Amino acid sequence: MDSWLLSIGLMIEVIKKEKLWERDPYSLVNPSAYDTAWLAMIPDSDRPGQPMFQNCLDWVLRSQMEDGFWGGSDGHGLPTIESLPATLACLVVLTKWNVGKDKIERGLAFLGSNTEKLLDGTYGSCQRWFVIIFPGMIELARKAGLYLPFHDHLKVRLIDVFNRRQRILETEELIGDQCPPLLSFLEALPSSYKITNQVTNTIRNKITSGDGSLYQSPSATARAFMLTGNSKCSHFLQALVQRCPNGVPPTYPLDEELIRLCLVNQIQRLGLAQHFTHEIETILSQAYRSMSTWGSEQFEGKSTSLLQFGIQLHKDALAFRLLRMQGYHVSPWRFCWFMRDEEIRQLMEKNYEQLASVMLQIYRATELMFPGEMELKEAMSFSKKLLVKATRRANQAQSFEQHHVAFARLIEHEIGLPWAARMDHLEHRMWIEEKDMNALWMARASFHRLSDVVNGKLLQLAMLDYEFRQFIYKNELEEVKRWSRMWGLSEMGFGREKTTYCYFAIASSFSLPYQSDMRLLVAKSAVLITVADDFFDEEGSLHDLTLLTQSVQRWDGKGLKGHSATIFNALDNFVKETSEKYLQEQGHDITRQIQEIWCETFEAWLMEAKWSRSGGMPSTEEYLATGMASIATHTVVLPTSCFLDPSFPISKLRPKEYETLTRLLMLIPRLLNDIQSYQKEKEQGKLNYVLLYLKENPKADIEDSIAHVRNILETKRQELLQHVLLDEFSDLPKLCKLFHLACVKVFQMFFNTSNRYDSNTDMLEDIGKALYMPLNVGFLSLDSIGRDQNFGARKEFQQVRSALVRPFNSQTDAANQASLATHPRGFSCRNVLTPSSFRLSFN
Repeated sequence: MDSWLLSIGLMIEVIKKEKLWERDPYSLVNPSAYDTAWLAMIPDSDRPGQPMFQNCLDWVLRSQMEDGFWGGSDGHGLPTIESLPATLACLVVLTKWNVGKDKIERGLAFLGSNTEKLLDGTYGSCQRWFVIIFPGMIELARKAGLYLPFHDHLKVRLIDVFNRRQRILETEELIGDQCPPLLSFLEALPSSYKITNQVTNTIRNKITSGDGSLYQSPSATARAFMLTGNSKCSHFLQALVQRCPNGVPPTYPLDEELIRLCLVNQIQRLGLAQHFTHEIETILSQAYRSMSTWGSEQFEGKSTSLLQFGIQLHKDALAFRLLRMQGYHVSPWRFCWFMRDEEIRQLMEKNYEQLASVMLQIYRATELMFPGEMELKEAMSFSKKLLVKATRRANQAQSFEQHHVAFARLIEHEIGLPWAARMDHLEHRMWIEEKDMNALWMARASFHRLSDVVNGKLLQLAMLDYEFRQFIYKNELEEVKRWSRMWGLSEMGFGREKTTYCYFAIASSFSLPYQSDMRLLVAKSAVLITVADDFFDEEGSLHDLTLLTQSVQRWDGKGLKGHSATIFNALDNFVKETSEKYLQEQGHDITRQIQEIWCETFEAWLMEAKWSRSGGMPSTEEYLATGMASIATHTVVLPTSCFLDPSFPISKLRPKEYETLTRLLMLIPRLLNDIQSYQKEKEQGKLNYVLLYLKENPKADIEDSIAHVRNILETKRQELLQHVLLDEFSDLPKLCKLFHLACVKVFQMFFNTSNRYDSNTDMLEDIGKALYMPLNVGFLSLDSIGRDQNFGARKEFQQVRSALVRPFNSQTDAANQASLATHPRGFSCRNVLTPSSFRLSFN
């Protein structure tokens, strides 16, 4: 463990020393092999036999990947469909200047081996930009005398691509309302597409009236310069190469603020934010200070392409989300300004496929909605509509006409699972494994991508951090299970055995330190609550429940027997341990405060048991007053908050004096539970808010009742988010407020579309990914783990899965299952990539 921590610390130190947030933002973005090749094609006007930009040619010569391709790699270094036109452009350059013959051979071999599978829907997409550019590069390569190794079966597919391009050329205007317009692909237009004097004059006018570029595209501008020789165009290219001597980006100039925001987003999504809190705050504080210059006002009076609007929207939405999560006051109109412009919205609807990445950022930003922010609700509806349309288009498309599979899958995940129902630990895993996770935002063609060097270091750190957490989580889970068995809680013979579920919830929802007593505290609390709640619901007689509650009220277990004694003794020991630990750390005795919270919870359980068994029918208000306590979220969160931050006021532990934020924490999970449990509770004769609402509103049906509860939930979630993120709504320490939010997200996960907590199978895949299964990262196939080892790890997880699925029919069976589920051998990051190999790769 010490060597593991040392490796993580060394990697963090290396990254911090590089000061990514202070570096030239252009160094954080991958150069575009395609665009750099086009600049390398331009001959020097004084020496036509040599390139105007020798450094661009040199970059092409030294930047071929080991597999023979240029550019277009995903987050794991594997070629994407973008590599096809980039490789062709680089081969044309090398042929033009008669250099790099061995590189030409390797590039042609790559095309022969990979073109078909990259065109296939599993590997890539065939969007509009590709349909225009790829045929153009094939024609250019053939004109340069290159023999392309495309077999007959592949040629059939290529004919389809060429035919699609022809339809675009016949139906689109050169400067239309497509995003981006056809003219922005000037370098790829076929020789049959006549560049008339009128078109040349249009190009000159556009260059002269702007910054000297053609739609800020280096490749299109390079072609425009070769056609026109325009001096302003030349100045733009010279400035570009001087600014970016080591390969040029896909567009120029880049929005440097956006690059830094994307870096923050990448760090957070990889699960590394806790290691770079100061650096993140530095970037976001700078972004907040400069926000006055953002938005649509900077475009007023200018001729701006929809693509530029798209990039601005991407930045504004991303900044809004990052800043709001950090606690900054930011108005929704900072990115919802497009909702006021009917013309822009119409263009966005027409170009929804090209702007899907922008729509995704908008949708993610709208999930951080506060009460009364109708503009966010409208923007959410607008963006979701276009995202659904984009994914439907992708799913209906055939073969290589699909959208990029990984990106379509990401969209479906974002709109299919609400942000409030996602567990951070699993989200980090998904982002680590996502092969397109270094994509930043959509350019004229394909994506801008985070630098391979920067992304590689962050990814290595994220992998080590994630699997180290798995190692710790498995050990802590084993400890909780030992505790549960020792106090007899896992062998009660009734109800639900949810020790693994309880621990998974806290481990996956909140990034506490590596080794944390707080995770154990939360998991043990949740186990106690589950067992006691089931005892009140299913097992105990009203007499037994009354005696147990009275014992908790006076905190004396004398006279209790059987299950009642087991529950009280475990609870008494747990409260003593918790209080003693706080006394040692903070010098205060909080025993009585914790006892009072548990007492309130037991009294609520008893009241619900009396209602259920007597047929009592409280009002919805009376039911919620009790149900908010019986769901027991505050019983978990408040004592734990004392340890999260020493400044947490002990007075907040006192019943009847809870903060508004804590009351929201108690209300929302109760309603989430009731929506998904009303049918079961109706059959069991138990009370439920959904059912009580029907009693009070005889004209309503069950759908009306559910809709009523969902409306309450929507409002209360927005209020809770506002209380968590903005300081003026609650004086609780920030970390404690975030813990309130994490707890609500756990219940949203459990009860989002069904009652997953009561299911024996619904949670198993998530638990496996969070605690047991090694990361699935393709480019690590040559590391120390072999296929047989990986298979063994997966087989072991299947054994754990089988153990968790089997019902608890006896104490012996439960003990056997617990033994299997503790997973003594487990798998750690050491099986996948050792600390020493991480250090080697960093040196």
